[in-house]
Amino acid sequence: MADSYYRPAGGGRFEATIHAQGAWNAHEQHMAPASGLLAHCLEQFQPRAELQMARISFEILGLIPLETVEVTTRMVRPGRTIELLEAEMNHGGRTAIRARAWRLASSDTSSVAALEDESMPGPDEGEEHDAVAEWPGGYIQSIDVRKIEGHRPGRGRVWLRTPHPLVEGEASSDSARLIGLIDTANGIATRVPPGPGSWAFPNVDLQVHLHRQPSGQWLGLDTRVSFGREGIGLTSSVLHDLDGPFGRSEQILTLRKL
Repeated sequence: MADSYYRPAGGGRFEATIHAQGAWNAHEQHMAPASGLLAHCLEQFQPRAELQMARISFEILGLIPLETVEVTTRMVRPGRTIELLEAEMNHGGRTAIRARAWRLASSDTSSVAALEDESMPGPDEGEEHDAVAEWPGGYIQSIDVRKIEGHRPGRGRVWLRTPHPLVEGEASSDSARLIGLIDTANGIATRVPPGPGSWAFPNVDLQVHLHRQPSGQWLGLDTRVSFGREGIGLTSSVLHDLDGPFGRSEQILTLRKL
């Protein structure tokens, strides 16, 4: 059994392991570890200590095969205090995911720091949750889930962590590891049960905004799911680590009757 989500295959290529297996199809990757890998590659590209990642926008352009993929990274907009980077995950001449990230200059703003999002109870106050009972796939089996009281369809709070490193033999930041869990939000408070006779609601993107850099092993998701009347849904989450909220995520969903 593999320990990591990916194994390096040289030349910017990474072999996806069973831990990266998706929930909708057995032959595809889950977007969560794929986004973590792209965040890891973006952080490794021309790093500058005085800049930090403030937003990553992931566009899912097609099925992400559970195979060896290639990641390419480039500078889109260089700058002294603001940079825009881009990374692509490719397979067989096709781009599966395109990610763009803004890196902004860090400075001391502690004198005016303030939050409007409320902190959620910590993982020690949650109950262990068997996500495998609702969702299949190697990725779901790879995570530890703690559910906070008050969970219901369309609204829920959970804590997630994983014992598995992103890339075998490579150190990853806490930010990249936690970003590699965020896409799970679309499956934690489902409005309808997934599967035959119900609805599919895959997301076509993942937008992550960070007002500070997260740390630690636990990711908290305070999530709301909305279904519109015209086949489109939205999953919105306030992101937490053990120190409190650190950002937000949004996922646009395509609703399809099964």
